[in-house]
Amino acid sequence: MPFAVIERKNQPRESSAGDTWAMRNREASMNRKAAGIVFTMSIMIAALADTASAQNSAGSAALDTSLRGAVERKDVPGVVALVTDRDKVLYRGAFGVADVSTGRPLTPDALFRIASMTKAITSVALMQLIEQGRLGLDDPAEKYLPELVGLKVIESFDKATGAYQVRPASRPPTVKHFLTHTSGLAYPFTSEIWRDLKPRAGETYPFGGPLLFDPGERWHYSTSTDVVGKLVEVVSGQKLEDYFRQHIFAPLKMDDTSYNVPEAKGPRLVAQQQRAGERMDGAVELQKPQLGLTIAAPIGGGGLASTADDYGRFVRMFLNGGALDGARVLKAETVALMGQNHIGAVSVPALKSALPRSADFTFIADGRDKWGLGFLITADQVAGKRSPGSLSWGGINNTFFWIDPARGIAGVIMMQYLPFADAKALAVYDTFERGAYQLVNAER
Repeated sequence: MPFAVIERKNQPRESSAGDTWAMRNREASMNRKAAGIVFTMSIMIAALADTASAQNSAGSAALDTSLRGAVERKDVPGVVALVTDRDKVLYRGAFGVADVSTGRPLTPDALFRIASMTKAITSVALMQLIEQGRLGLDDPAEKYLPELVGLKVIESFDKATGAYQVRPASRPPTVKHFLTHTSGLAYPFTSEIWRDLKPRAGETYPFGGPLLFDPGERWHYSTSTDVVGKLVEVVSGQKLEDYFRQHIFAPLKMDDTSYNVPEAKGPRLVAQQQRAGERMDGAVELQKPQLGLTIAAPIGGGGLASTADDYGRFVRMFLNGGALDGARVLKAETVALMGQNHIGAVSVPALKSALPRSADFTFIADGRDKWGLGFLITADQVAGKRSPGSLSWGGINNTFFWIDPARGIAGVIMMQYLPFADAKALAVYDTFERGAYQLVNAER
């Protein structure tokens, strides 16, 4: 780094002893400051060199090649991926296009609609309130949301006629039931009954439909986290986006994460895309209409826009036991609690999809994986991949993340097209995860 040269013009050749002493003190002080600057800069340069070394390593080059290859083969239109450990980002890459109709290049700071990756954030928000003693995991949720009083369970459903019978639930669902998708709720794309049932005149069912089973009996992916979001709003007295910004996004410096995307950031938003055809099995094309920049009514189960870097900070907070860069958003014991099995002997099934917008949940170890407070918990050790006990989930547009506390690393990979769990998207995810562990193994 260049330093300014201080010239002393027109100074007398001789000076008094006091002047000479003062001048020497000034020069000594300047030399100490210069040495300090050099030392500081050397640390910064070394840190940058370490980052560059990691990014330019053979492992990083292999990740680049595999992700770039997926785009070149037209397996996926574009992908942004990030690997982090507890201290820093180990890998970051962006390949392909953000819009198949225009060919707009995809950049590392691209904004993706992360859909159900919102769920983990909503779960953190509720756990903050539970930490404060403002509600409990075993509280009946109807204590805070009166619309949940008197929930009904489907007793029978005739596919041919649409006729159905319901009965009262045997127990009211608790806060924990909604955090763990054991409430009995569903989605139309995860349940043929919810897809086809048309409520009789005068009947209403909060959060999408009648329960498929009594709370706690099974696991079924559902609108449960929408209920979690409502609990956050009611208990905190804040709108969901305001609460997230104040208590999660601002402390973690997730400056690009929001439901409503500012107009100035609009050009960074990746287009919503899907495979063509009624079964969504063709080439990737633009969805029509596009969602736009605003979300009229934010919900806990989805809707956020974010970047790989922002979500990388979120997962790094978990790797660090609830804190990041001096900001604590959860207690360490809460983070540990969220990563424990909270569904007991119940297991997570690899659900069959009921709509073309999602493929089957083949990424789940059927009947073996578990669920914590907001996360899928990996049961099996697959060679070259995440450790048992790792936490993960994804979003319907094929955005995914995992957190591996045992190895101290996490990954985020973002694509932006339907159907969810598309075979080629999952193949890219699998290749990326394996490459991430190869990178970490080589660096360590």
